Amino acid sequence: MEKKEWYLEYEIMINRPGLLGDISSLLGMLSINIVTINGVDEGRRGLLILAKDDDQIERLESILNTMDTIRVIKIREPKLRDRMAVRHGRYIQRDADDKKTFRFVRDELGLLVDFMAELFKMEGHKLIGIRGMPRVGKTESVVASSVCANKRWLFVSSTLLKQTIRNQLIEDEYNADNLFIIDGIVSTRRANEKHWQLVREIMRLPAVKVVEHPDIFVQNTEYTLDDFDYIIELRNNPEEEIVYDMVQKNHMFTDSDFGGFDF
Repeated sequence: MEKKEWYLEYEIMINRPGLLGDISSLLGMLSINIVTINGVDEGRRGLLILAKDDDQIERLESILNTMDTIRVIKIREPKLRDRMAVRHGRYIQRDADDKKTFRFVRDELGLLVDFMAELFKMEGHKLIGIRGMPRVGKTESVVASSVCANKRWLFVSSTLLKQTIRNQLIEDEYNADNLFIIDGIVSTRRANEKHWQLVREIMRLPAVKVVEHPDIFVQNTEYTLDDFDYIIELRNNPEEEIVYDMVQKNHMFTDSDFGGFDF
C-alpha cells in the first residue's frame, strides 16, 4: 500500500533535552516515516510524515495527547501553507477575513517565489492577483516563479522593460502550459478593444493568469475579485499602505516621452 503524507505541528510546552528524539522514536515505533522537520514558529515544530494507513495517525495522535511536554496543534493532510512553513521555517501570513489573500514583504521574496511556483504548477485555470506599490518586485517575482515552475511566461500587458500591450497571440502561444501576465492599470488605461478581446480569450484558457493591480482591473471589466483564486500582497514593509492613486501616477510617467521605459 502506498504511504500517505500528513502534516503534524506541535507546540513545545516543556522544552527539555531529548524531546525531539522521543517523538522521533515514537514515530519509528509506529512505522511512520519523517519526510521533513523544521521550526515553523516560536516554540513550534512542523513535520511532514508518511503513514501507511489512518489508524497509525489515530494511534499517534492519541499518544501525543497524553504528553505534557507538547501540545498538538495540527495533524492533517498537508496544505500548501503547511509545506511552505516546513520548507522555510515560517508560516505565510494570511488575511484573517479573506482567506484567499496572502501577504508578503520584500524580505520574503524567496518564500513568495516558492509559494507562487507551487501555485503555477497546479493544472488547470488559476486566476491570481498581485497587489503592491511600484518597484516592490511584483513582476520580477512572477517571472522568477514561472522559471521555478518551468512555465513559459507571456506579457499580455506590462511595464517591466517598456510598455507592452498585446492585441494578438501567435498560434503556439495559445497553450494551457503558458503563464499569462496582465498589468491591470496598463490594460484599463491604454488598451483598445482588440486587446480586450485577447484578454477575454486568455481568460477562457485552462491556464494560469496573473493580474497585477487586480482592483483596478475589476473596476473596468466584467470580472470581480470573487473570480480570483488567490490574491497576493507584496509590501516594502508590513506597515506600507498600497495606494492606487500613487500607482497610477507612476504608470502615467512610464507613458511619457521616454518611450514607455519604467525608469
